[in-house]
Amino acid sequence: MPKSWYEQDDFWEKWAPILFPEERWEKAPEEVDNLTSRLGISPGASVLDLCCGPGRHSLEFARRGFSVVGVDRTETYLKKARGLAKTEGLKLEFVQEDMRTFCRADSFDGAFNLFTSFGFFEDIKDDELVAKNIHRSLKSGGVFLIDVAGKEILARMFRERDWYELDGAIMLEERRVTRHWSWIDNRWILVKDGKADEFEFGFRIYSAAELSALLGDCGFETIEVYGDLAGAPYDHEAKRLVVVAQKGKKVV
Repeated sequence: MPKSWYEQDDFWEKWAPILFPEERWEKAPEEVDNLTSRLGISPGASVLDLCCGPGRHSLEFARRGFSVVGVDRTETYLKKARGLAKTEGLKLEFVQEDMRTFCRADSFDGAFNLFTSFGFFEDIKDDELVAKNIHRSLKSGGVFLIDVAGKEILARMFRERDWYELDGAIMLEERRVTRHWSWIDNRWILVKDGKADEFEFGFRIYSAAELSALLGDCGFETIEVYGDLAGAPYDHEAKRLVVVAQKGKKVV
């Protein structure tokens, strides 16, 4: 069987400069400030960075004294993250594993999944499996945060095509909404030095109500929705769909 797009290491390696430019690394400290606030955690807490990529948030949490586990399926990214951690003398764990199978029962005070790294799978039951595994992995009262491009936001600002210049190259993006507004297909073309690289991929898109309902069905009790990591309202001006879901506390 051919690999799904998210299983193709060539994609993640070749497009890393597009996905993780320097300015994204520079935003990590501010984003971690917001994450600690939304998750309600303090240094010393245990944190799971699901789909951690090259570790820009995992490393920043470790610098601040958190106990961190970063999970990703792409070995190239994890190799870079481990190298950066070693250079800085940081102690944290990076695990190569599919997000559908990773689970450590009652291990984390907080978990997060950022940058629209949720909804890759054709079968929505796989999304539910990820959420259930996170629920199991959280301690009593633990909190899970998901950051995606919300369906309402995409509808408001949808553009079928875009292009921009990037480090001497030209980036072209094409988008197509399909499956009754539940999926978005993407085509990226990077033109540089007279050569063109092209890749196609797609993922499921959620409204705030749909994602909240999924998390509720997977066991989360208290669910809040925001328009960005800083906690803005999820309204007509929202920039992102950020859903924060808490696992119920055990009654002693």
